[in-house]
Amino acid sequence: MPHMVDKYSDRRAAYDILTLVHEQRRPLDEAIEMAKTFSTLDSLRDRAFALLIARTVLKRQGEVASCLQALIKRTPKGKPGRAVLRLMAIGVVQIVHLGVKPHAAVDGCVQLAAELGAPGLKGLVNAVLRRLAERQTEILAGIDPVLANTPEWLLKSWIETYGEDVARQIALANLSEPPLDITLRNGVDGWAEKLEATMLPMGSLRKRFGGLITDMPGFNEGAWWIQDAAAAIPARLLGDIQGKTVIDLCAAPGGKTAQLAAAGAKVIAVDRSKSRLKALIQNLTRLRMPATVIRADANEWQPEEPVDAILLDAPCSATGTIRRHPDILHLKTPSDIEALSRVQGTILENASKMLKPGGTIVYCTCSIEAVEGPAIVSEFLEDHPEFRRSPINPSELGGITEVLTADGDLRSLPFHLGDQGGMDGFYAARLQLVGGSA
Repeated sequence: MPHMVDKYSDRRAAYDILTLVHEQRRPLDEAIEMAKTFSTLDSLRDRAFALLIARTVLKRQGEVASCLQALIKRTPKGKPGRAVLRLMAIGVVQIVHLGVKPHAAVDGCVQLAAELGAPGLKGLVNAVLRRLAERQTEILAGIDPVLANTPEWLLKSWIETYGEDVARQIALANLSEPPLDITLRNGVDGWAEKLEATMLPMGSLRKRFGGLITDMPGFNEGAWWIQDAAAAIPARLLGDIQGKTVIDLCAAPGGKTAQLAAAGAKVIAVDRSKSRLKALIQNLTRLRMPATVIRADANEWQPEEPVDAILLDAPCSATGTIRRHPDILHLKTPSDIEALSRVQGTILENASKMLKPGGTIVYCTCSIEAVEGPAIVSEFLEDHPEFRRSPINPSELGGITEVLTADGDLRSLPFHLGDQGGMDGFYAARLQLVGGSA
C-alpha cells in the first residue's frame, strides 16, 4: 500500500467503509468489520470520527450530490468517477455538516486522492471543495433535506401512513446522531450517576456517547447492556414472567433475551443465524444470564410443549433505525419490504401454535412501515378469532402516550422524545390466546 498520511487515516477508513456499502452493497455494520483501515485506527477518537463521516455521508447523500452537481460541470463517470465523487462527499460533509475547518477538509481529501492513486484528480478535488466552502450558504438554500436525502418510495410510504407533516419529522429526525441507551440488569441502583446518564420515562438510561463502551463502569460485571430505549419496551410488555417459560423468537443478538432472563423467565432463545447466535451467546456469557439457545428457523420450529409467552421480534426492513443504520436508505427496496412482510406473517402464524391457553405473544418490528406492523397483526387477528389484542396501558410506558396507537399498540417514531435525543421507530402489539390464564 502506498504511504498514507496518518493525519488523515480516519478519512481513509471512512472512504473504505463507504466503498464497501456502495460498491459491494454491504450493510454498514458488516462494512465496518471488513474495512482493514478502520481496524488499524489506534485512537477511539479517530474511529468515532471515521464512523461519523461514513454515517453522515450515507444520511445526507442527496444533499451531497446536489452540492457537487452545483459545482462540477461534467460529472465523472464509471467506477473511477464514483470513487472521486465518494472522496469529495467526505469533504462536503466535513465542511457543511461536521464543522471541520475548510482547509483541513480540503487538504485531507487532496491527500487521499493521491493515496488512492488518482493524483490527476487532486486539482479537481481541491477546486470543488474550495468553491463549496465559499458558496455553501447559497447552494444549501436551494436544497430540501427531506426530499434530497429520503428515497422517493420510502417518503411516499411514510406520507401515506402518517401524513406529510409526520413524514417530514421522521425524515429530519433520521439525520440526527442517536444517543447511547442502556438497559440495566437489576433496577437503578445509582447507575445513572455512575454512568453519567439520565433516566428515561420507560426505564432505560441515556448517555451522550463518549469513551469506549467496554471501559464504562459495570460492563465487565454484566450490570447492563446497550439497547435503544424503544427496543427495550417489547419485553416489558409481557408483564410478570418470573418462573414462566418464554420463547424469544429471532432472538439474536440477545438484548431482549437478556431482559427476559433478568426478569426471571426460563428463556428459550431461537435464531437461525449461526454468527448472530454466536454474538448472543457471547453477550449472555458476559451478562451471566441463563437461556436455552436453539439454532432453528422460526418459520418452522416448534417447542416440545406449549409455553407461557412469546416475544417475536420479526425480521424486518429496520426503517425505524435509519439514524443508526443509514445504509438502509441505499440498500433496501420496496420488494424487500413486500418479501419481509410475507415472512413476518408466516412466523407469527407459526408462533401462534406454541402457546398455552391464556398465553401472550408480543409481536414487534423495528420497521415503521405499516405493512410490517399493524397490517400483519390485523390480518392475523382476522384469521385467528381465538386471539385478541391486549391493549398497552400508558403506565407501562412511563406515561408516554405519544407512542400509543388508538388500538393500544406501541408505535414509536424517530422524533419521539425529540427533546431528549429521539428514539428508534418501533412497532409492538400484544396478543393473547383466549382461554385459561397465562
